[in-house]
Amino acid sequence: MHLHSTFLKLILIILPLCCSSFFSYAKSDITFANFRDIRDLNPHLYSGEMWAQNILYESLVHYNDDGSFTPWLAESWAITNNGKTYTFKLRKDVSFSDGTKFDAHSAKLNWDAILANKVRHTWLEMVRLITAINVIDDYTLQIELAEPYYPFLIEIAVTRPMRFISPNSMIDGGTKSGVKSYIGTGPYILAEHKKDQYAIFTANPNYWGTKPKIDKITMQVIADNQSRLMALEKGEIDLIYGKNMVDADSFERFSALTKFQALMSKPVSSRIVLMNTTKPGLNDVNVRRAIEHIISKDDISQGIFNGSEAPADSLMANNIPYADLKLKPYQYDPKMAVTLLEQAGWLIVKGQEYRQKDGKPFEITLYYDSNTASQKTIAQYMQDEFAQVGLKLNIHGEEEQGYRDRQKAGNFDMVFDISWGMPYDPQSFLSGMKLPVYGDYMAQQGLSEKIKIDTSITKALISTDENERQALYRYVLETLHNQAVYIPLTYERNRAIAIKSLQGIEFAPSQFDIPFDKMYFE
Repeated sequence: MHLHSTFLKLILIILPLCCSSFFSYAKSDITFANFRDIRDLNPHLYSGEMWAQNILYESLVHYNDDGSFTPWLAESWAITNNGKTYTFKLRKDVSFSDGTKFDAHSAKLNWDAILANKVRHTWLEMVRLITAINVIDDYTLQIELAEPYYPFLIEIAVTRPMRFISPNSMIDGGTKSGVKSYIGTGPYILAEHKKDQYAIFTANPNYWGTKPKIDKITMQVIADNQSRLMALEKGEIDLIYGKNMVDADSFERFSALTKFQALMSKPVSSRIVLMNTTKPGLNDVNVRRAIEHIISKDDISQGIFNGSEAPADSLMANNIPYADLKLKPYQYDPKMAVTLLEQAGWLIVKGQEYRQKDGKPFEITLYYDSNTASQKTIAQYMQDEFAQVGLKLNIHGEEEQGYRDRQKAGNFDMVFDISWGMPYDPQSFLSGMKLPVYGDYMAQQGLSEKIKIDTSITKALISTDENERQALYRYVLETLHNQAVYIPLTYERNRAIAIKSLQGIEFAPSQFDIPFDKMYFE
């Protein structure tokens, strides 16, 4: 009996330790939901999920929360020749996950591949300005620019396109026609992928940097908002992460549940509606200004986002560099809207439901992304507000790719949009206005100031004079504001809901990244 009792005691001591070890290991895997597939993860193109590209591929420098830069694949760098030459000293201990050495030769091969597809990247002023990429020695890379370009380090730090893929992944030494595999130098590798169902990333066993505590990341594709939340409640996933992945009411509900944690970032970007200045009705600035006055940002902030997103007074928040301009916001004022509409010739006609001009009723369409939980709700609210002043607003939702194609083609009256957020604002977002990257370029074609807007953006990007740069940005942002091209709605915030035991959940400077490398289980 004594031996039997002693044996049982030993079992009772050892078993919890074994189980604890087992569960500690099991909890090094994380499962999270995304609303769509990872798609093409070629780092030199734009159709893949940015969070996935960010864990596979790395840059020369790292952009920090405070706007500073720290070494990444480059140990150090020097800026000479009046800001036109950048010389990078590369780390000597880095390999791609297929064993290929990362050095100045493979780095140049990557950047040459990007320049070979320059037409795809012309929205990046930097790509237009690069005149030479030189290998000084095996671990020294030098970039020559035609002009000084102050956002250069920002644009090589962001997730795409200036990241590095293994030369063995390239097709005929390039990437513009696709890649054979997704091999980077980053902390994770893509281990398994079933299109539109799941993707599995595992820790890179030969990673040169600090090993992440999460060994395996499984992404499940769950397109529906409510289905994602149910999967989290049932324990099928550990995390939901992203600006538009959780509606405000559900976020509040999970905040109150003891089994879960709900986190929210600082404001990251502007939620906006873009008006096409070339379309009938909207080609009149008074009509666009009238529309600004019939939208209550406070109603949207409180009624749709429960106050979590502050009303937006201007295209960019005042904390964005060069954007603190004290512009006079368009206040909610339906009476002013009616006055402006009448000045524009849109009048109430007896027996007609909507305002008329030249015998035609006012009717336009607002397009929204059906994958974004809040856009349909905002569109329905706007539809009601339009009707209050005698304007007909149709609303139409569609899948993201069709929605993006519509933007680029300018085939819209009004469309939801966002600023790109830090670190892209203002320089990259404004630079994208000069070409049909999204809807901005086409929507601005009705402005007599369009040429001057584009010229001012170009000058601001290469100016070395802070006062001149500020004046140029002021002209662009003030003109777009006064011409009522954009309806700023709220300042967006990133959101995460997770099980309680998942720790280290943070929000990166870029709204498009998910810092899995910081996460761990208690």
